[in-house]
Amino acid sequence: MLAKDELGKDAIVMNIKTVSPKGIYKLFKKPLVEVTAAIDDNISNKYDKGQIKKQTFPDIIYDESPQETVTEVKSVKDTFAIEEKLNNLQSLLEKQMEEKEENDKIKEENKAINKNLAYIQLVYNQLVVNEVDEKYANQIMKEIEGTLKRDSSMDNILSSIYQKIVLKLGQPRTITINNVPKFVFFIGPTGVGKTTTIAKIASKFKIENKAKVAFITSDTYRIAAVEQLRTYANILGIPLKVIYNVEDLEESRKEFEDYDLIFVDTAGRSHKNREQRDDIEKLINTIPQEEREIYLVLSATTKYKDLIKITEAYATISNYNLIFTKLDETISVGNIFNIKMLTNAPLSYATFGQDVPNDIESIDAQSIAKELLRGQ
Repeated sequence: MLAKDELGKDAIVMNIKTVSPKGIYKLFKKPLVEVTAAIDDNISNKYDKGQIKKQTFPDIIYDESPQETVTEVKSVKDTFAIEEKLNNLQSLLEKQMEEKEENDKIKEENKAINKNLAYIQLVYNQLVVNEVDEKYANQIMKEIEGTLKRDSSMDNILSSIYQKIVLKLGQPRTITINNVPKFVFFIGPTGVGKTTTIAKIASKFKIENKAKVAFITSDTYRIAAVEQLRTYANILGIPLKVIYNVEDLEESRKEFEDYDLIFVDTAGRSHKNREQRDDIEKLINTIPQEEREIYLVLSATTKYKDLIKITEAYATISNYNLIFTKLDETISVGNIFNIKMLTNAPLSYATFGQDVPNDIESIDAQSIAKELLRGQ
């Protein structure tokens, strides 16, 4: 019909064939029908003689095979798309679950860490209340923080901090008797109780160790100090020598060459007076290092800022040990820890009253640590 419409009613159909689309589009287009038609010369002059014309028409015949193929391809493509979406959804859900588990884990870890930090903060506050310098309190907290388990109890944290403080305080270094005479120098500011401290230590060695002990004093600026030491010497039956210069001390070495311990009471000079400190340093250097020990005597009641200045003044005198007096006159031992940390000098003795020879003992690091962690 289409051929006759195009060429006229006299058109003669010469050939008919189906033409399939090429390439990827063959899946989405129907096949075409190619019709070859001609007009008889004798029938009409409307068209050129022997004219033959090919015309391609859309296939008007329903062909199930191509349509089924397209439908099948579409169905496979849709299946792949659905599977891909499902796989993507599954991956997304798995990722979300992993993220949730990780977030939950982080939350639990943070919760444990925050609990530890809260406990650490409580202990830190207690140390500061007991007058531990914030710098040293922070140092302790940082050192123990990395060693704690995430779910540490308050008792475990306290125990760790307690042990850390004990280690930092160290073992006390006290006076010992050697095979040669030992000169023991006591230095420090005025009013800290050097003379009484010397008497206490000398009494213990005299009575408990049966040591041969002598006194030397260079504190000629205060008559009362000389008389105080003389009183103790008379009670204990200990010789006393007053010296005024380095030469006097050199003579004393010969005089006391068969003694075990010679306790030297130096003048209580101001830490602000450099000349006075130089005199004490010269006196100390008269005795060879292997024959001497030095003890810096400080009061536990002295303000921390003043203690810093005092220790700075004696910084040129090396290898001294620390004695703290008047512990019975203060409720805080924070300064003992502070000065130990500041100077790194060994702790030695602590005194806590005027009773000679009883109110003195070597510093107990464990007792100090307990005091620092105890509430007021």
